[in-house]
Amino acid sequence: MNMLRPSMPSMIKSNESCYEFVVAVAKRAREIAEEAEEQKVILEEKPVKKAIEEFANGRHKLSGM
Repeated sequence: MNMLRPSMPSMIKSNESCYEFVVAVAKRAREIAEEAEEQKVILEEKPVKKAIEEFANGRHKLSGM
């Protein structure tokens, strides 16, 4: 992805809240970190950045907490 910082409004729908998005990104970042630790993999980038990229690319979506 070439965007340095994808904007939050471009990643969430009008019926989704910013709070919901932030919580979902944090949850996904924890999952990424835990998976890397279990597999003994050293991450090249921060888990939060990777989680945001997943949401921006559509690989991960809000679950409607």
